[in-house]
Amino acid sequence: MKLFRLLPLSMALAATLGVTLGGPARAQSLLELYESARAYDATYQSARSQYDANLARAEQARANLLPTAGLSAGVQRNELQNNNPVIDRYFGNQNATLSASQPLYRPANLAAYEQGKRQVELAQAQLVAAEQDLIVRISQAYFDVLGAHDSLAFVRAQKAAVAEQLASAKRNFEVGTSTITDTREAQARYDLVIAQEIAAENDLRVRKIALDQLVGKTDTAPRPVAAPVVLPALQPGDVNTWVLQSEDAHPSIRQARASVDVAQLETRKAEAGHKPTLDLQASYGVTRNLNGSATTGAANPDFRTKVTSVGLVFNMPLFAGFSVQNRIRETLALEDKARNDLEGARRGVAQATRTAFFGVLSGQSQVKALEAAEASSQSALDANKLGYQVGVRINIDVLNAQSQLFQTKRDLAASRYNVLVGGLKLRQANGTLRPEDLQAVNALLAK
Repeated sequence: MKLFRLLPLSMALAATLGVTLGGPARAQSLLELYESARAYDATYQSARSQYDANLARAEQARANLLPTAGLSAGVQRNELQNNNPVIDRYFGNQNATLSASQPLYRPANLAAYEQGKRQVELAQAQLVAAEQDLIVRISQAYFDVLGAHDSLAFVRAQKAAVAEQLASAKRNFEVGTSTITDTREAQARYDLVIAQEIAAENDLRVRKIALDQLVGKTDTAPRPVAAPVVLPALQPGDVNTWVLQSEDAHPSIRQARASVDVAQLETRKAEAGHKPTLDLQASYGVTRNLNGSATTGAANPDFRTKVTSVGLVFNMPLFAGFSVQNRIRETLALEDKARNDLEGARRGVAQATRTAFFGVLSGQSQVKALEAAEASSQSALDANKLGYQVGVRINIDVLNAQSQLFQTKRDLAASRYNVLVGGLKLRQANGTLRPEDLQAVNALLAK
């Protein structure tokens, strides 16, 4: 009996790609699809628009420190009537005033300006978080498609192996060296693999739709991982180092820290309710009277008045019904809330970082164990096939060994992808994930 030999993974994937896509397609790297998603993904584009809006909102606070100027003008027509002496005449006037004001001392406005700068830091942290989320989403979708390709390739390889075993069982039954039970067992296993193939084809189709939707393209074809697969080591290898990096880098901690500053500045604004304000104001006005006025009569029909003023305006609040005191109490409570939120963010990030770190370590260990299991399963399959040929093993033993081998291969491929994505999720967990980190993963793909 001819022993079945597994196709190399790259050949199986190539065959699967050709059948699935229905023709040749140029494979794209992870970096290429990331750039496409960055320009197309609605979630990320929404975050960028929100970032621009936050920058503009923060800049608005600066206007309260700058001078303001205004121009006003008016035209009036008046009628004056009197019966002793008899007066009945019309007169009018035209006026225009140019005014300007410059705040000299307004502590609330200065605190609002400082808040605006902290809002910029908040906006930057929010955009970084959105970018990190996009990196993880595109990487997960990319390797989901590769994993679905692998599963389909392994199922089809298993189908070919079971079909060969079924044919062998039928031949042996015809010549009387085996029972009908062997044939029926092989037929049942073949029917089961057919159902698995249908499910794998649909899973691949769904995964590709998700990736296409993310990058805004149709018929995306991710490059497979180059063989032999060499997973990068986890550096640094100390979990505490990863946690310490998160203190300065993680967007959530940066946002919480900026929120504490904003809350403190809000208290300064509230305290400014007790403080005086001082403004510099200047104006220049021109009034032109036509046909006199109500007091000058018609003897001086047309005259013009010009008024220029420059001065300081001082305002000192005395009593506002205890609103300022209560506002200060409110902002102080909000300061405490912001500090507690910051501490909660630190703890949450530390926990997530440790979980992700040990998840990657566990994944690497699983890959090594599955690589050993793959070799053992292959040896077990070869031994069972040889035993079946010489009559010391039955058909179900071979079928079970085949199922175990292909299941191990699927688990190994999935574990490798999980480690690669897990490394990116670890960097996201501690806030150090950057688009440049995709280059190391991209270097593992086939050219």
